[in-house]
Amino acid sequence: MLGAAGTALAARRPHAAEYSSEGGEEFKGVLVDTARCIGCRSCEEACAAAHDLPVPDTADESVFKEKRDTSVTQLTVVNRYQTDKGTVFVKKQCMHCGQPGCVAACLVKAMKKHNDGAVTWDTNCMGCRYCMVSCPFDIPKFEYNSWNPKIQKCNLCWEQGFAKGETPACVDACPTKTLLFGKKRELVTEARRRMYAEPKKYVDYIYGENDVGGTSWIYLSAVPFAHIGFKTDVGTTAYPEYSAGFLYSVPIVLILWPAFLMGLSYLTRREEEQEK
Repeated sequence: MLGAAGTALAARRPHAAEYSSEGGEEFKGVLVDTARCIGCRSCEEACAAAHDLPVPDTADESVFKEKRDTSVTQLTVVNRYQTDKGTVFVKKQCMHCGQPGCVAACLVKAMKKHNDGAVTWDTNCMGCRYCMVSCPFDIPKFEYNSWNPKIQKCNLCWEQGFAKGETPACVDACPTKTLLFGKKRELVTEARRRMYAEPKKYVDYIYGENDVGGTSWIYLSAVPFAHIGFKTDVGTTAYPEYSAGFLYSVPIVLILWPAFLMGLSYLTRREEEQEK
């Protein structure tokens, strides 16, 4: 009996990588308390402004008629859910996994996990899009309509100031303190404090504490997470453990083929423009 209990406890015990980098620096992240969100979408507006993207009309409530996904022009979105406890608004963006599947899948290291917790993309990308298929949350988005496509996703405002210790734009913009920025270890402690202080207000689960090995964004909710759009079947194993064997078995021609086709398409378009 004690052995079984010990096994169960071990399964729930956080791995070191969930809280800090290999160098020992603690990951920073954001606690999202969905019980506080009013759906104002100030976070969307601030994100767009910080990344020079089209600023959404936050007064347009028609966007809540459907469940939106992030895109190359919207790195975060807020969706509305009707539940047995009333209306719940949920912010969606990259979760910044402690051990990201996208980073492990990237063969040219265009995806990088920084010691501070942010997962970012750079121009080393060759367009294979393995990061997209390896993400358990379907977050990385590819600019299919661009002649020089990029992968777009939330970078925790890393280039905008996060790397220097500044708070992400969405957190600063939130009027209801739905978003709390800090070290993940401290955020988990705060999440538990809120749960224990008001046990009837929250479900007894912190999404992202251990899911997929732990993420830098963690969530509290008044209703089961499955009811508000969260994937609840992702497990607690970090995704690189699933993908490593597969990636080493992929023939090099399949890896380079997308980049070859992209280059060929670009050259063809350029020749057509010159002929005109």
